[in-house]
Amino acid sequence: MTVHVDIVSPTSTGDAPTSRAPGAKGLKSNAIGSLSNLIIGVASTAPAYSMAATLGVIVAVSGIGVYAPAVLIVSFLPMLCISLAFNFLNRADPDCGITFAWVTRAMGPQLGWLNGWVIIAADIIVMSSLAQIAGIYTFKLIGFSAGVNSSLAVMLAGVAWIAVMMVICLIGVELNARTQAAMLSLELSILLAFSIVALAKALTLHLHGSVSPSIEWINPFRIPSYRVLMDGVLLGLFIYWGWDAGVSVNEESRDANSGPGRMAVLSTVLLVVVFVLVSFAAQAYAGPAALADNSSDVLSFLGAGVFGSGWDKLLVLVVLTSTAASTQTTILPTARCSLSMARWRAIPSVFGKTHPRYHTPWVSTVTMAGASAALYVVMELSSHNVLADSITAIGFLIAFYYGFTGLACVVYYRHAVLRSLKGFVLAGVLPLLGSAALCLVFVQAYIDYSKPGSGYSKPLFGIQIPIVLGIGSLLLGAVLTAIMWATDRGGYFRHRLETAPPDALVAGPRNHSSISYAGSRQ
Repeated sequence: MTVHVDIVSPTSTGDAPTSRAPGAKGLKSNAIGSLSNLIIGVASTAPAYSMAATLGVIVAVSGIGVYAPAVLIVSFLPMLCISLAFNFLNRADPDCGITFAWVTRAMGPQLGWLNGWVIIAADIIVMSSLAQIAGIYTFKLIGFSAGVNSSLAVMLAGVAWIAVMMVICLIGVELNARTQAAMLSLELSILLAFSIVALAKALTLHLHGSVSPSIEWINPFRIPSYRVLMDGVLLGLFIYWGWDAGVSVNEESRDANSGPGRMAVLSTVLLVVVFVLVSFAAQAYAGPAALADNSSDVLSFLGAGVFGSGWDKLLVLVVLTSTAASTQTTILPTARCSLSMARWRAIPSVFGKTHPRYHTPWVSTVTMAGASAALYVVMELSSHNVLADSITAIGFLIAFYYGFTGLACVVYYRHAVLRSLKGFVLAGVLPLLGSAALCLVFVQAYIDYSKPGSGYSKPLFGIQIPIVLGIGSLLLGAVLTAIMWATDRGGYFRHRLETAPPDALVAGPRNHSSISYAGSRQ
Protein backbone atom coordinates (compact mmCIF):
# COMPACT_ATOMS: atom_id res chain seq x y z
CA MET A 1 0.00 0.00 0.00
CA THR A 2 1.29 3.48 -0.85
CA VAL A 3 1.46 5.79 2.13
CA HIS A 4 1.10 9.50 1.56
CA VAL A 5 3.41 11.60 3.68
CA ASP A 6 3.38 15.39 3.59
CA ILE A 7 6.71 17.08 3.00
CA VAL A 8 6.49 20.53 4.53
CA SER A 9 8.89 23.41 4.89
CA PRO A 10 9.28 25.12 8.24
CA THR A 11 7.50 28.43 8.02
CA SER A 12 5.74 30.78 10.38
CA THR A 13 2.99 28.21 10.75
CA GLY A 14 5.17 26.34 13.23
CA ASP A 15 6.16 23.29 11.24
CA ALA A 16 8.97 21.01 12.34
CA PRO A 17 12.44 21.12 10.78
CA THR A 18 12.33 20.27 7.09
CA SER A 19 14.79 17.42 7.01
CA ARG A 20 15.21 14.31 9.07
CA ALA A 21 18.07 13.18 6.89
CA PRO A 22 21.21 11.91 8.61
CA GLY A 23 23.30 14.84 9.80
CA ALA A 24 20.46 17.35 9.43
CA LYS A 25 21.07 18.71 12.93
CA GLY A 26 24.83 18.72 12.53
CA LEU A 27 25.36 15.41 14.35
CA LYS A 28 27.59 12.72 12.84
CA SER A 29 25.41 10.18 11.05
CA ASN A 30 25.98 6.40 10.99
CA ALA A 31 28.58 6.76 13.75
CA ILE A 32 27.48 3.88 16.01
CA GLY A 33 25.64 0.57 15.67
CA SER A 34 22.87 -1.15 17.61
CA LEU A 35 25.27 -2.72 20.11
CA SER A 36 26.46 0.74 21.06
CA ASN A 37 22.83 1.82 21.53
CA LEU A 38 22.38 -1.10 23.92
CA ILE A 39 25.61 -0.36 25.79
CA ILE A 40 24.76 3.33 26.19
CA GLY A 41 21.25 2.47 27.39
CA VAL A 42 22.38 -0.06 30.00
CA ALA A 43 25.40 1.98 31.11
CA SER A 44 23.28 5.09 31.58
CA THR A 45 21.30 3.38 34.33
CA ALA A 46 24.60 2.81 36.19
CA PRO A 47 23.65 -0.65 37.54
CA ALA A 48 26.34 -0.76 40.25
CA TYR A 49 25.75 2.80 41.40
CA SER A 50 21.96 2.36 41.30
CA MET A 51 22.12 -0.75 43.47
CA ALA A 52 24.66 0.78 45.86
CA ALA A 53 22.58 3.92 46.33
CA THR A 54 19.03 2.60 46.19
CA LEU A 55 18.74 -1.07 47.19
CA GLY A 56 19.13 -0.32 50.89
CA VAL A 57 16.64 2.55 50.64
CA ILE A 58 14.04 0.22 49.08
CA VAL A 59 14.67 -2.46 51.71
CA ALA A 60 14.29 0.19 54.43
CA VAL A 61 10.76 1.13 53.33
CA SER A 62 8.51 -0.23 56.07
CA GLY A 63 6.77 -3.36 54.79
CA ILE A 64 9.18 -4.19 51.93
CA GLY A 65 12.24 -5.77 53.56
CA VAL A 66 13.16 -8.99 51.75
CA TYR A 67 10.60 -8.27 49.02
CA ALA A 68 12.88 -5.74 47.35
CA PRO A 69 13.32 -8.11 44.34
CA ALA A 70 9.52 -8.06 43.92
CA VAL A 71 9.59 -4.26 43.89
CA LEU A 72 12.30 -4.33 41.22
CA ILE A 73 10.22 -6.67 39.06
CA VAL A 74 7.07 -4.54 39.45
CA SER A 75 9.12 -1.43 38.62
CA PHE A 76 10.38 -3.18 35.50
CA LEU A 77 6.90 -3.76 34.07
CA PRO A 78 6.02 -0.11 33.33
CA MET A 79 9.59 0.37 32.06
CA LEU A 80 9.07 -2.45 29.57
CA CYS A 81 5.76 -0.94 28.45
CA ILE A 82 7.29 2.51 28.00
CA SER A 83 10.29 1.09 26.15
CA LEU A 84 7.83 -0.30 23.61
CA ALA A 85 6.45 3.22 23.20
CA PHE A 86 10.00 4.50 22.60
CA ASN A 87 10.49 1.76 20.03
CA PHE A 88 7.38 2.59 18.01
CA LEU A 89 7.74 6.35 18.23
CA ASN A 90 11.38 6.11 17.17
CA ARG A 91 10.31 4.04 14.16
CA ALA A 92 8.23 6.96 12.98
CA ASP A 93 10.55 9.76 14.03
CA PRO A 94 14.19 9.15 15.00
CA ASP A 95 14.60 12.61 16.53
CA CYS A 96 17.31 13.08 19.18
CA GLY A 97 14.81 15.13 21.18
CA ILE A 98 12.91 11.86 21.81
CA THR A 99 9.96 12.58 24.16
CA PHE A 100 10.06 16.32 23.44
CA ALA A 101 9.67 15.78 19.69
CA TRP A 102 7.18 12.92 19.95
CA VAL A 103 4.85 14.60 22.44
CA THR A 104 5.00 17.78 20.34
CA ARG A 105 3.86 15.88 17.25
CA ALA A 106 1.17 13.80 18.95
CA MET A 107 -0.13 16.02 21.76
CA GLY A 108 0.89 19.56 20.96
CA PRO A 109 3.81 21.96 21.47
CA GLN A 110 2.82 23.04 24.98
CA LEU A 111 3.07 19.52 26.39
CA GLY A 112 6.06 18.86 24.17
CA TRP A 113 8.00 21.82 25.55
CA LEU A 114 7.13 20.88 29.13
CA ASN A 115 8.37 17.33 28.60
CA GLY A 116 11.58 18.62 27.06
CA TRP A 117 12.10 20.74 30.15
CA VAL A 118 11.43 17.75 32.42
CA ILE A 119 14.08 15.65 30.66
CA ILE A 120 16.65 18.41 31.07
CA ALA A 121 15.67 19.12 34.69
CA ALA A 122 15.80 15.43 35.68
CA ASP A 123 19.23 14.99 34.15
CA ILE A 124 20.63 18.10 35.81
CA ILE A 125 19.23 17.10 39.22
CA VAL A 126 20.60 13.55 39.02
CA MET A 127 24.05 14.90 38.28
CA SER A 128 24.14 16.13 41.90
CA SER A 129 23.95 12.59 43.25
CA LEU A 130 26.24 11.23 40.54
CA ALA A 131 28.88 13.87 41.23
CA GLN A 132 28.72 13.22 44.98
CA ILE A 133 29.15 9.47 44.57
CA ALA A 134 31.96 9.94 42.04
CA GLY A 135 33.80 12.22 44.45
CA ILE A 136 33.37 9.90 47.44
CA TYR A 137 34.37 6.76 45.56
CA THR A 138 37.42 8.43 44.01
CA PHE A 139 38.83 8.94 47.51
CA LYS A 140 37.71 5.48 48.65
CA LEU A 141 39.54 3.88 45.76
CA ILE A 142 42.83 5.54 46.65
CA GLY A 143 42.26 5.07 50.38
CA PHE A 144 42.16 8.78 51.23
CA SER A 145 39.73 8.76 54.18
CA ALA A 146 40.21 12.45 54.91
CA GLY A 147 38.88 13.20 51.44
CA VAL A 148 35.87 10.95 51.95
CA ASN A 149 34.98 12.85 55.13
CA SER A 150 35.52 16.31 53.64
CA SER A 151 32.48 17.84 51.96
CA LEU A 152 34.67 20.36 50.18
CA ALA A 153 37.04 17.72 48.81
CA VAL A 154 34.14 15.53 47.66
CA MET A 155 32.47 18.51 46.03
CA LEU A 156 35.62 19.52 44.15
CA ALA A 157 36.21 15.93 42.98
CA GLY A 158 32.58 15.63 41.86
CA VAL A 159 32.80 18.83 39.82
CA ALA A 160 36.04 17.56 38.29
CA TRP A 161 34.32 14.34 37.19
CA ILE A 162 31.55 16.35 35.52
CA ALA A 163 34.21 18.32 33.64
CA VAL A 164 36.06 15.19 32.48
CA MET A 165 32.90 13.51 31.20
CA MET A 166 31.84 16.72 29.51
CA VAL A 167 35.08 16.72 27.52
CA ILE A 168 34.54 13.10 26.43
CA CYS A 169 31.00 13.98 25.31
CA LEU A 170 32.34 16.93 23.33
CA ILE A 171 34.91 14.85 21.45
CA GLY A 172 32.33 12.59 19.83
CA VAL A 173 29.77 9.83 20.14
CA GLU A 174 32.21 7.13 18.98
CA LEU A 175 34.55 7.86 21.90
CA ASN A 176 31.51 7.85 24.17
CA ALA A 177 30.50 4.41 22.91
CA ARG A 178 34.01 2.93 23.28
CA THR A 179 34.38 4.35 26.79
CA GLN A 180 30.97 3.01 27.79
CA ALA A 181 31.75 -0.46 26.40
CA ALA A 182 34.92 -0.73 28.47
CA MET A 183 33.35 0.52 31.70
CA LEU A 184 30.16 -1.52 31.32
CA SER A 185 32.08 -4.76 30.65
CA LEU A 186 34.06 -4.26 33.86
CA GLU A 187 30.93 -3.31 35.80
CA LEU A 188 28.81 -6.29 34.79
CA SER A 189 31.68 -8.75 35.27
CA ILE A 190 32.30 -7.63 38.84
CA LEU A 191 28.57 -7.54 39.69
CA LEU A 192 28.23 -11.11 38.41
CA ALA A 193 31.23 -12.22 40.46
CA PHE A 194 29.82 -10.46 43.53
CA SER A 195 26.44 -12.17 43.14
CA ILE A 196 27.93 -15.63 42.73
CA VAL A 197 30.31 -15.31 45.69
CA ALA A 198 27.71 -13.70 47.97
CA LEU A 199 25.11 -16.38 47.24
CA ALA A 200 27.66 -19.17 47.67
CA LYS A 201 28.81 -17.83 51.05
CA ALA A 202 25.25 -17.25 52.24
CA LEU A 203 24.25 -20.83 51.36
CA THR A 204 27.35 -22.61 52.64
CA LEU A 205 28.73 -20.59 55.55
CA HIS A 206 25.47 -19.62 57.27
CA LEU A 207 26.84 -16.25 58.32
CA HIS A 208 25.31 -14.08 61.02
CA GLY A 209 22.47 -12.12 59.49
CA SER A 210 22.34 -14.14 56.30
CA VAL A 211 18.94 -15.28 54.99
CA SER A 212 18.10 -18.31 52.90
CA PRO A 213 16.94 -17.13 49.46
CA SER A 214 13.27 -17.73 48.73
CA ILE A 215 11.19 -17.58 45.58
CA GLU A 216 8.68 -15.62 47.68
CA TRP A 217 11.02 -12.64 47.48
CA ILE A 218 9.72 -11.94 43.96
CA ASN A 219 6.05 -12.10 45.00
CA PRO A 220 4.67 -8.53 45.20
CA PHE A 221 1.46 -9.77 46.84
CA ARG A 222 3.45 -10.42 50.02
CA ILE A 223 3.98 -6.67 50.41
CA PRO A 224 1.40 -5.50 52.97
CA SER A 225 -0.23 -2.63 51.07
CA TYR A 226 -0.55 -0.91 47.73
CA ARG A 227 0.84 2.31 49.26
CA VAL A 228 4.02 0.57 50.41
CA LEU A 229 4.46 -1.00 46.99
CA MET A 230 4.06 2.37 45.23
CA ASP A 231 6.65 4.00 47.50
CA GLY A 232 9.06 1.24 46.58
CA VAL A 233 8.26 1.51 42.87
CA LEU A 234 9.04 5.24 42.89
CA LEU A 235 12.55 4.33 44.04
CA GLY A 236 12.63 1.48 41.54
CA LEU A 237 11.99 3.92 38.70
CA PHE A 238 15.23 5.67 39.58
CA ILE A 239 17.12 2.38 39.38
CA TYR A 240 15.86 1.66 35.86
CA TRP A 241 15.88 5.21 34.58
CA GLY A 242 18.38 5.98 31.84
CA TRP A 243 17.89 3.27 29.23
CA ASP A 244 16.36 5.90 26.90
CA ALA A 245 19.84 7.46 26.52
CA GLY A 246 20.52 4.82 23.87
CA VAL A 247 17.57 6.17 21.88
CA SER A 248 18.66 9.80 22.22
CA VAL A 249 21.64 9.09 19.96
CA ASN A 250 19.33 7.77 17.23
CA GLU A 251 20.37 10.39 14.68
CA GLU A 252 23.98 9.25 15.06
CA SER A 253 23.09 5.56 14.74
CA ARG A 254 23.03 3.17 11.85
CA ASP A 255 19.53 1.82 11.20
CA ALA A 256 18.24 4.88 13.07
CA ASN A 257 14.54 4.01 12.82
CA SER A 258 14.76 0.46 14.14
CA GLY A 259 17.99 -0.17 16.04
CA PRO A 260 17.77 2.28 18.97
CA GLY A 261 14.16 1.39 19.77
CA ARG A 262 14.77 -2.37 19.75
CA MET A 263 17.82 -1.94 21.94
CA ALA A 264 15.78 0.14 24.41
CA VAL A 265 13.40 -2.79 24.92
CA LEU A 266 16.29 -5.25 25.25
CA SER A 267 18.11 -3.01 27.74
CA THR A 268 15.17 -3.05 30.17
CA VAL A 269 15.10 -6.86 30.05
CA LEU A 270 18.84 -7.11 30.73
CA LEU A 271 18.54 -4.65 33.59
CA VAL A 272 15.81 -6.53 35.45
CA VAL A 273 17.96 -9.68 35.34
CA VAL A 274 20.98 -7.82 36.76
CA PHE A 275 19.02 -6.00 39.46
CA VAL A 276 17.09 -9.03 40.70
CA LEU A 277 20.25 -11.17 40.81
CA VAL A 278 22.25 -8.57 42.76
CA SER A 279 19.39 -7.86 45.18
CA PHE A 280 18.93 -11.59 45.86
CA ALA A 281 22.64 -12.01 46.53
CA ALA A 282 22.92 -8.94 48.77
CA GLN A 283 19.89 -9.87 50.86
CA ALA A 284 20.90 -13.50 51.20
CA TYR A 285 24.40 -12.57 52.34
CA ALA A 286 23.66 -9.78 54.84
CA GLY A 287 19.91 -9.75 55.46
CA PRO A 288 17.53 -6.82 54.95
CA ALA A 289 18.24 -5.17 58.32
CA ALA A 290 21.94 -4.74 57.55
CA LEU A 291 21.17 -3.38 54.08
CA ALA A 292 18.73 -0.85 55.55
CA ASP A 293 21.26 0.22 58.18
CA ASN A 294 23.85 0.84 55.45
CA SER A 295 21.45 2.13 52.81
CA SER A 296 23.70 4.96 51.64
CA ASP A 297 26.39 2.58 50.40
CA VAL A 298 25.30 -1.06 50.24
CA LEU A 299 28.05 -2.41 47.99
CA SER A 300 30.93 -0.87 49.94
CA PHE A 301 29.43 -2.27 53.13
CA LEU A 302 29.26 -5.76 51.62
CA GLY A 303 32.55 -5.66 49.74
CA ALA A 304 35.02 -6.71 52.42
CA GLY A 305 32.87 -9.62 53.58
CA VAL A 306 32.06 -10.94 50.13
CA PHE A 307 35.42 -10.50 48.37
CA GLY A 308 37.74 -10.30 51.38
CA SER A 309 40.18 -7.60 52.41
CA GLY A 310 41.86 -5.90 49.48
CA TRP A 311 39.60 -7.41 46.85
CA ASP A 312 36.72 -5.30 48.17
CA LYS A 313 38.29 -2.46 46.18
CA LEU A 314 36.74 -4.12 43.14
CA LEU A 315 33.30 -2.99 44.29
CA VAL A 316 34.59 0.51 44.99
CA LEU A 317 36.07 0.56 41.48
CA VAL A 318 32.90 -0.71 39.85
CA VAL A 319 30.70 1.86 41.58
CA LEU A 320 33.12 4.61 40.57
CA THR A 321 33.22 3.51 36.92
CA SER A 322 29.45 3.01 36.95
CA THR A 323 28.93 6.53 38.26
CA ALA A 324 31.39 7.97 35.75
CA ALA A 325 29.63 6.14 32.92
CA SER A 326 26.25 7.42 34.05
CA THR A 327 27.60 10.97 34.36
CA GLN A 328 28.74 10.74 30.76
CA THR A 329 25.51 9.22 29.45
CA THR A 330 23.42 11.73 31.39
CA ILE A 331 25.11 14.59 29.56
CA LEU A 332 24.47 12.90 26.19
CA PRO A 333 20.64 12.89 26.10
CA THR A 334 20.28 16.28 27.80
CA ALA A 335 22.50 17.99 25.26
CA ARG A 336 20.71 16.29 22.38
CA CYS A 337 17.28 17.16 23.75
CA SER A 338 18.20 20.85 23.96
CA LEU A 339 19.78 20.61 20.48
CA SER A 340 16.50 19.28 19.13
CA MET A 341 14.49 21.94 20.96
CA ALA A 342 16.69 24.63 19.45
CA ARG A 343 16.34 23.20 15.94
CA TRP A 344 12.55 23.13 16.44
CA ARG A 345 12.86 26.83 17.42
CA ALA A 346 11.48 26.04 20.88
CA ILE A 347 14.50 27.58 22.68
CA PRO A 348 17.22 30.02 21.53
CA SER A 349 19.07 28.85 18.44
CA VAL A 350 22.48 29.05 20.13
CA PHE A 351 21.73 25.70 21.80
CA GLY A 352 21.47 24.14 18.35
CA LYS A 353 25.12 24.78 17.47
CA THR A 354 27.28 21.74 16.78
CA HIS A 355 31.06 21.53 16.78
CA PRO A 356 32.42 21.73 13.20
CA ARG A 357 35.01 19.01 13.83
CA TYR A 358 33.42 16.65 16.33
CA HIS A 359 29.77 17.08 15.23
CA THR A 360 28.55 17.26 18.83
CA PRO A 361 26.13 19.81 20.36
CA TRP A 362 28.91 21.72 22.10
CA VAL A 363 26.90 24.68 23.42
CA SER A 364 24.22 22.43 24.91
CA THR A 365 26.85 20.07 26.35
CA VAL A 366 28.86 22.80 28.06
CA THR A 367 25.72 24.53 29.35
CA MET A 368 24.28 21.30 30.76
CA ALA A 369 27.55 20.40 32.49
CA GLY A 370 27.87 23.89 33.93
CA ALA A 371 24.29 23.94 35.22
CA SER A 372 24.76 20.49 36.76
CA ALA A 373 27.93 21.52 38.55
CA ALA A 374 26.29 24.69 39.85
CA LEU A 375 23.22 22.84 41.16
CA TYR A 376 25.43 20.22 42.80
CA VAL A 377 27.39 22.88 44.67
CA VAL A 378 24.15 24.54 45.84
CA MET A 379 22.64 21.23 46.99
CA GLU A 380 25.85 20.14 48.70
CA LEU A 381 25.90 23.37 50.67
CA SER A 382 22.20 23.38 51.55
CA SER A 383 21.00 19.74 51.81
CA HIS A 384 21.99 17.25 54.48
CA ASN A 385 21.39 14.32 52.16
CA VAL A 386 21.93 15.22 48.51
CA LEU A 387 21.73 11.59 47.40
CA ALA A 388 18.43 10.54 48.97
CA ASP A 389 16.66 13.85 48.28
CA SER A 390 17.61 13.89 44.60
CA ILE A 391 16.73 10.21 44.06
CA THR A 392 13.23 10.73 45.43
CA ALA A 393 12.69 13.99 43.54
CA ILE A 394 13.79 12.51 40.23
CA GLY A 395 11.19 9.76 40.57
CA PHE A 396 8.46 12.35 39.99
CA LEU A 397 10.12 13.64 36.82
CA ILE A 398 10.79 10.15 35.47
CA ALA A 399 7.18 9.11 35.98
CA PHE A 400 6.06 12.31 34.26
CA TYR A 401 7.97 12.16 30.99
CA TYR A 402 7.99 8.38 30.65
CA GLY A 403 4.23 8.43 31.26
CA PHE A 404 3.69 11.06 28.58
CA THR A 405 5.83 9.06 26.14
CA GLY A 406 3.54 6.05 26.58
CA LEU A 407 0.46 8.22 26.11
CA ALA A 408 1.96 9.95 23.06
CA CYS A 409 2.51 6.56 21.41
CA VAL A 410 -1.15 5.65 21.82
CA VAL A 411 -2.35 9.05 20.58
CA TYR A 412 0.03 9.12 17.61
CA TYR A 413 -0.83 5.58 16.45
CA ARG A 414 -4.53 5.70 17.38
CA HIS A 415 -5.65 5.16 13.78
CA ALA A 416 -3.14 2.36 13.21
CA VAL A 417 -3.39 0.17 16.31
CA LEU A 418 -6.67 -1.42 15.22
CA ARG A 419 -5.19 -2.78 11.99
CA SER A 420 -3.44 -5.73 13.69
CA LEU A 421 -3.54 -7.54 17.00
CA LYS A 422 0.21 -7.15 17.44
CA GLY A 423 0.03 -3.41 16.89
CA PHE A 424 -2.98 -3.09 19.18
CA VAL A 425 -1.17 -4.81 22.06
CA LEU A 426 2.40 -3.56 21.61
CA ALA A 427 1.77 0.01 20.44
CA GLY A 428 -1.59 0.55 22.13
CA VAL A 429 -2.48 -1.46 25.21
CA LEU A 430 0.97 -1.87 26.81
CA PRO A 431 2.16 1.75 26.41
CA LEU A 432 -1.19 2.92 27.80
CA LEU A 433 -0.89 0.56 30.77
CA GLY A 434 2.66 1.77 31.39
CA SER A 435 1.51 5.37 31.30
CA ALA A 436 -1.39 4.67 33.69
CA ALA A 437 0.90 2.82 36.12
CA LEU A 438 3.34 5.71 36.21
CA CYS A 439 0.49 8.13 36.82
CA LEU A 440 -0.61 6.09 39.84
CA VAL A 441 2.94 6.00 41.18
CA PHE A 442 3.25 9.76 40.75
CA VAL A 443 0.03 10.53 42.63
CA GLN A 444 0.65 8.08 45.47
CA ALA A 445 4.23 9.25 45.91
CA TYR A 446 3.11 12.87 46.06
CA ILE A 447 0.65 12.01 48.81
CA ASP A 448 3.23 10.07 50.82
CA TYR A 449 6.16 12.44 50.41
CA SER A 450 4.04 15.46 51.31
CA LYS A 451 3.70 14.17 54.85
CA PRO A 452 5.88 15.70 57.60
CA GLY A 453 9.10 13.79 58.18
CA SER A 454 9.01 11.97 54.84
CA GLY A 455 12.06 13.77 53.43
CA TYR A 456 15.70 13.25 54.30
CA SER A 457 16.58 16.89 54.93
CA LYS A 458 14.99 19.79 56.77
CA PRO A 459 11.82 21.00 54.96
CA LEU A 460 11.91 24.30 53.09
CA PHE A 461 9.06 26.56 54.24
CA GLY A 462 7.33 23.46 55.56
CA ILE A 463 7.60 21.59 52.25
CA GLN A 464 9.61 18.37 52.03
CA ILE A 465 12.75 18.69 49.90
CA PRO A 466 11.78 15.88 47.44
CA ILE A 467 8.55 17.80 46.74
CA VAL A 468 10.46 21.07 46.38
CA LEU A 469 12.83 19.54 43.83
CA GLY A 470 10.43 17.21 42.00
CA ILE A 471 7.10 19.04 41.91
CA GLY A 472 8.87 22.40 42.03
CA SER A 473 10.70 21.52 38.80
CA LEU A 474 7.39 20.65 37.13
CA LEU A 475 5.75 23.90 38.26
CA LEU A 476 8.75 25.90 37.10
CA GLY A 477 8.53 24.08 33.77
CA ALA A 478 4.85 25.00 33.44
CA VAL A 479 5.69 28.67 34.07
CA LEU A 480 8.53 28.59 31.54
CA THR A 481 6.27 26.90 29.00
CA ALA A 482 3.72 29.70 29.38
CA ILE A 483 6.44 32.35 29.01
CA MET A 484 7.94 30.71 25.93
CA TRP A 485 4.47 30.31 24.42
CA ALA A 486 3.63 33.98 25.02
CA THR A 487 6.94 35.15 23.54
CA ASP A 488 7.17 32.62 20.70
CA ARG A 489 8.99 34.10 17.71
CA GLY A 490 10.09 31.00 15.85
CA GLY A 491 6.65 29.50 15.32
CA TYR A 492 7.20 26.38 17.42
CA PHE A 493 4.01 26.85 19.42
CA ARG A 494 1.97 27.00 16.21
CA HIS A 495 2.92 23.46 15.32
CA ARG A 496 -0.11 21.36 14.35
CA LEU A 497 -0.90 17.92 15.68
CA GLU A 498 0.11 14.83 13.73
CA THR A 499 -1.02 11.24 13.64
CA ALA A 500 0.41 8.13 12.04
CA PRO A 501 -1.28 6.91 8.85
CA PRO A 502 -3.63 3.92 9.35
CA ASP A 503 -1.18 1.40 7.87
CA ALA A 504 1.88 2.71 9.76
CA LEU A 505 2.28 -0.38 11.94
CA VAL A 506 1.61 -2.74 9.07
CA ALA A 507 4.00 -1.06 6.65
CA GLY A 508 6.85 -0.97 9.16
CA PRO A 509 9.55 1.65 9.77
CA ARG A 510 9.96 4.44 7.25
CA ASN A 511 13.24 5.55 5.83
CA HIS A 512 13.87 8.74 7.77
CA SER A 513 16.17 10.11 5.12
CA SER A 514 13.37 10.51 2.60
CA ILE A 515 10.49 12.04 4.53
CA SER A 516 9.71 15.06 6.60
CA TYR A 517 6.67 13.78 8.44
CA ALA A 518 5.98 10.17 9.35
CA GLY A 519 2.27 10.70 9.34
CA SER A 520 -0.63 12.87 8.35
CA ARG A 521 -1.25 16.29 9.86
CA GLN A 522 -4.47 17.38 11.47
